[in-house]
Amino acid sequence: MLIERMFHRGLAQAGYLVGCEATNEALVVDPNRDIAQYRALAESHGLRIVAVTETHIHADFLSGARELAACTGASLFLSAAGGPDWQYEYAAEARPLCDGNTFAVGTVRVRALHTPGHTPEHLVFVLTDGDAGEPVGLISGDFVFVGDVGRPDLLERAAGADGTMEEAARRLFHSLERFRALPEYLQVWPGHGAGSACGKALGALPQSTVGYELRHNWAFKPQSEAEFVAAVLDQPAPPPYFAQMKRLNQRGPAARPNRELVPLTPHPTQQLQLIDIRPAEDFAAGHLPGALNLPLGESMLRWAGWFVGYQVPIALIGAWEAATHARDELLLIGLDHVAGVIEPGALPHWLPAGAALETSQRKPAAELLEQVQEHKPLVLDVRAVNEYEQEHIPGAVNIPLAELPQRINELSQQPIVVHCEGGYRSAVAAGLLQAAGRRTVIDMCDGFAGWKHAGGAVAR
Repeated sequence: MLIERMFHRGLAQAGYLVGCEATNEALVVDPNRDIAQYRALAESHGLRIVAVTETHIHADFLSGARELAACTGASLFLSAAGGPDWQYEYAAEARPLCDGNTFAVGTVRVRALHTPGHTPEHLVFVLTDGDAGEPVGLISGDFVFVGDVGRPDLLERAAGADGTMEEAARRLFHSLERFRALPEYLQVWPGHGAGSACGKALGALPQSTVGYELRHNWAFKPQSEAEFVAAVLDQPAPPPYFAQMKRLNQRGPAARPNRELVPLTPHPTQQLQLIDIRPAEDFAAGHLPGALNLPLGESMLRWAGWFVGYQVPIALIGAWEAATHARDELLLIGLDHVAGVIEPGALPHWLPAGAALETSQRKPAAELLEQVQEHKPLVLDVRAVNEYEQEHIPGAVNIPLAELPQRINELSQQPIVVHCEGGYRSAVAAGLLQAAGRRTVIDMCDGFAGWKHAGGAVAR
């Protein structure tokens, strides 16, 4: 047996290729929408994909399971657990899996275990290699991560299923009792790593073991169900796009569109979301009014899920190659309506006659020490609450970036110095503030880390 992990850093999401080298057959678990990567990986090992499955109805990315099975002729296996409200609407296309059901991929045996809590229908897959009498490990999906467990509040907080999260937390507690009973030597291959919004304290290691998690995962420390429920429901707000992903994945996601990007020209009646994917320094040097700066990189997709809507077409502002990559990333969370590209040289053509591109200020912390300490601008810290509580600039106001659009009116009209830890979130925040009409905004481009390095005062 071989197992390969396919990890997308922007989503902090892992899919798995499980292969039988005796028969050259393979299973893919939890594929995202970029199905070409799984086909290419299977081909590189001389494997044929004969089965596709997923651990649950995903909330953080658009599933590629249905399309991958259709393209390869593989059997599609989907959870039939969790009750009628949490079944796939396209379940007739798949083979149902309930607790204890098994199937084979060559000589690899796969056993499904129902582990409700994160979602009602959640399954994990226990793998046994060949004639071995004991399993080797389990693909745990969003049940158990390295150092964390899947949050049970998403159905209520993201999908609108009111009154479900406490019961889900209790179910998760009892599902973890099943995990405790597994052999400690079993490998654990989780569905997410550090940076995922599907938990609150995920570790960065790619895999673990049952025994290690029993000893070091916080979720196995509480002594009672009530203590566990209180701890596991203490979660940050989920990104708003999670609700859309739940609906589409339950209904049955459409095939990934294969449209070519086109250059855009100004049209007086066209409504567009302007997403500027250039580096923050290029955006600051000149950008279109109202544009949102989401610099292309590992963090872009995460914040696109917070701030980019699904109803209005998207115009990507940037170089053609970068825009192509950004479009492919946005497709992973179902943002399919990319109208086209505005290249940097064309930006002046999008302005009214006589108007100029907007600019913004970016300065390192060393240049802002005196201004912050003596002139007392409003210092806006857009890091998470736990980051702020650990240490922060004295007098700084904390509004996490995810909450900023709804809370801009809480800020006074005085000049604003905005910062995060390293510079990405503050660049996004500066664009949001400027688009909301705040003109005197300075982005502390090296963030709180730069502030400490420059010798700035710190409150703890």
